[in-house]
Amino acid sequence: MNSKLAAATIAAAMTLTGILPASAQSAEAPAAKAPKARNMDEVVCEKTEVIGSRLATKKVCMTRAQWAERRRADQQEIERAQTMRGTKGE
Repeated sequence: MNSKLAAATIAAAMTLTGILPASAQSAEAPAAKAPKARNMDEVVCEKTEVIGSRLATKKVCMTRAQWAERRRADQQEIERAQTMRGTKGE
């Protein structure tokens, strides 16, 4: 077997199994395209579950900036609840 081919095969196998980072792939691999910058003023709608129902959903529409802020606030609340767990005064 050609040594270059063997090295490329081993590198590909190691990358697929997570042993070798993706940045260490051979130079022949196509460069990944950078994702498009998203418009933070674009309105995005998502379906959310209605609490107390297994089937009902409702459609919530907000801008990407509002969704990002909501996720940040939700994450902050989760972290606060986890650090306060087991303490009195809640």
